[in-house]
Amino acid sequence: MQQICPECGGKMIYDVSTKHYLCNKCGLYVTREQLQELRWKLRQLPEDERRKKKRMEDEYLSWWLSRKR
Repeated sequence: MQQICPECGGKMIYDVSTKHYLCNKCGLYVTREQLQELRWKLRQLPEDERRKKKRMEDEYLSWWLSRKR
């Protein structure tokens, strides 16, 4: 089963030797238990807090990419 990163929505790859998931997009590196905990915490946020967090992430990404060009 393909795992999706709770932080950025990227694809996560499971490393059998370290028993951790690694996101190809943002570099999140977590165990299965940490991944489940992150998802649970995100589900507990009210809808407007989720939108605010997503907006802040998008603004940061735009700023970061603008500095790279």
